[in-house]
Amino acid sequence: MADFFQKLFGTKTKTKIKDQPAQTKPVDLAVTAPLSDQQIDSILSNQYLKYEMKQLIASVGQSVGKQREHNEDSLLALTSTISGGAESIPFGLYIVADGMGGHQFGEVASNAAVRIMGGNITKKFHSYLFNLPTQVLQESLQEVMETSIMEAHQYVQREAPGSGTTVTAALVLGQQVTIAHVGDSRAYSVYPDGRIEPITRDHSLVKRLEELGHLSKDEAANFPHRNVLIRALGQGEALEADIFTIPFPQTGYLMICSDGLWGVISDKDLHRFIVDAPNLHRACQNMVDAANAAGGPDNITVVLAQMIG
Repeated sequence: MADFFQKLFGTKTKTKIKDQPAQTKPVDLAVTAPLSDQQIDSILSNQYLKYEMKQLIASVGQSVGKQREHNEDSLLALTSTISGGAESIPFGLYIVADGMGGHQFGEVASNAAVRIMGGNITKKFHSYLFNLPTQVLQESLQEVMETSIMEAHQYVQREAPGSGTTVTAALVLGQQVTIAHVGDSRAYSVYPDGRIEPITRDHSLVKRLEELGHLSKDEAANFPHRNVLIRALGQGEALEADIFTIPFPQTGYLMICSDGLWGVISDKDLHRFIVDAPNLHRACQNMVDAANAAGGPDNITVVLAQMIG
């Protein structure tokens, strides 16, 4: 890790450019005209853009839905790129939490989860991102995520007993993504070639029955108790979260969403909304609109991130 950030803050010698002779008679050949819609689309399309440095970009979408009176989903999205020396270092932290419906203070649990985890993780990286690093990070990225999710779990148990929340968090550092996950919000890798692959595994009763062979995939899709969780932050004394590190989906997208989106819109349609949109913001809004058009039975939250360059 120390070597990683030493590259970021390395120095290099700058060479002065000799003064160029001034033109005695400047000639202005510029012509201005409004861009057509086709020209604008071409400029916005990644196909026509060339990036000289790695950049992480992200957008979000959220709605209370059509059948809920208040929003129990919470999200956090932080994106930063620091460039200097030989390389650029993309940094991102994305968290989606879905407060457990029917439980008191579900919205309190989800909001506490994203704030506590976000605060703890960014505090760990503050000196590396915004100051010259003076010491080596003592914990691995997975340990940082585990400590943060456990502190959020203990807070919810103490301050909002009886409530609970899902949490799916992604810490992006360079080309790696470290995931912390509990519940049935999901992270996906989405690729331009048509693939949309779940990164996380649902901690739900229906998923467990499907894994044990008691339900087929079609039966699981229509199971009457699909929202019953077997793991949730704030529930039970010991929290068993899934924590792992994977490569960022190259040439693709990282998506995190609550079940108010993935439970209503098919994977095929989710993929289409993402790759057909002119930008990430439009993709997120199109997915939220589609979930509401399908009845909006639950709160809807989505975060979409892309690595370019």
